Amino acid sequence: MTERRGRRGGGRAARQAARAAHAMESVPFLTRKLAPLEVLSAEGLEVIEHNADLLLEQVGVDIVGYDEALEIFAGAGADVDGTRVRFPKGMCRSLIQATAPRTFTQHARNPQRSVIIGDPHTVLVPSYGSPFVRDLVGGRRYATMEDFVNFAKLAYMTPSLHHNGGTLCEPVDLPVNKRHFDMVYAHIKYSDKPFMGSVTHPDRAVDSVEMAKIVFGEDFMRENTVILGLANANSPMSWDYAMLGSAKAYAENNQATLVTPFILAGAMSPVTVAAASTQTLAEALAGIAFTQIVRPGAPVIFGSFASSMSMQSGAPTFGTPEPQMVLYIMAALARRLGVPFRSGGNFTASKTPDAQSAYESAISFLPAIQAGVNFLLHTAGWLEGGLTMGYEKFIIDADQAAMMATWVEGVDLSENGLALESLLTNGPGNHFLGTEHTMANFESAFWASQQADNNSFEQWEEDGAKDSITRAHETWTRMLREYEAPPLDEAVDARLTEWIEQRKSSFPDSDV
Repeated sequence: MTERRGRRGGGRAARQAARAAHAMESVPFLTRKLAPLEVLSAEGLEVIEHNADLLLEQVGVDIVGYDEALEIFAGAGADVDGTRVRFPKGMCRSLIQATAPRTFTQHARNPQRSVIIGDPHTVLVPSYGSPFVRDLVGGRRYATMEDFVNFAKLAYMTPSLHHNGGTLCEPVDLPVNKRHFDMVYAHIKYSDKPFMGSVTHPDRAVDSVEMAKIVFGEDFMRENTVILGLANANSPMSWDYAMLGSAKAYAENNQATLVTPFILAGAMSPVTVAAASTQTLAEALAGIAFTQIVRPGAPVIFGSFASSMSMQSGAPTFGTPEPQMVLYIMAALARRLGVPFRSGGNFTASKTPDAQSAYESAISFLPAIQAGVNFLLHTAGWLEGGLTMGYEKFIIDADQAAMMATWVEGVDLSENGLALESLLTNGPGNHFLGTEHTMANFESAFWASQQADNNSFEQWEEDGAKDSITRAHETWTRMLREYEAPPLDEAVDARLTEWIEQRKSSFPDSDV
């Protein structure tokens, strides 16, 4: 009995190795063949566009602590009254459609990993911004720079993630005003995928751009995009110096800005789907138009982050239907505007990668794919409403992300996909296991998870009765043990580290 099980184990190991080798075949981004799902008619979208224009015209946006932005808007024809900026009907849309690119390439340090952002492509990106991390052994704790480096390495090693992201977690063991140097450097040093820069202060955005210039060359960056920053509106209807100032720093250097209203419906917008969509569009139009005034043609991504909330506690909720409706609507509005679209997926309010995290993540991730999101932030790692980056959750999410390469292909109607000869020749009552068509396709016929256990109960028990969290823990710890850094020119690395040290020593540490 033991010998027979040993033979089964050897065959299983061989099959797992073959699947793993197949899974490591990565593409730099997904190209969707499925048409995006629409939940509103053209007439319904036109109503939301009209109402957003009305909101910008009659209410406008507040610009907080940034007089230069007021001057920039006024110079372009907006009505500025104190800190309030109102826009003539259609002004923002006209500015955007005149110059904003429909698609653009973000170049990676390794050219084979460069991504195209815009239809019909989808770029999958890790989670962003969590001050805590969690793993099976260490539990929940404040994130450190070591954790940041770990996630930078994991993102680099994960074929289903096309981008290394930005603030993978907040390294709270470093000064607030200097940690961006270490984070951007980690992306450059430990990965050769595209990455995001800092936006917590305009000076830090400038630092991020300057670091990219050392790596890619200033001449190259004049005409090409190599870094992008995330600028969030202060909903409702407000933009501040940190976000707009950072957007200006990226735009004027021909680098990309991801303009994203962050709306907790019921607190930061009305509770209804249509109203939250209207406000999201208005806030985004103002921010995107700003980038085009600063530098016509600067690459930009229209972002949306909408969440429902518990009306009893005020806490954000995830995996609910209303934010997914907002997602579908905003994706359609971005297509009509003619710019790439960003949203997120694999959201959960759960504190651990449990059943709640699984179903909430699934209901937020799949709609993002079906809506046609071009830049899908928070693909892997999100826990606790974004407060925590989970090691095991990262692995589980990345495994599900790998499925999307098959999903976006749609239905194969080629001669092989139709398999008509096999259908006509096999005959009633005969199984297809040994047919020529099955034998030719069995290795690649179905997507296979690298994390799920589909063995019998007896085999699962013999293998240690490991649950999904335990298996994911073993995966990420093994990946870090096996990590090998991508090559980085030693002279570039030396210039970069010298520049960072000079900048760090030029001003004192600060917690703001």
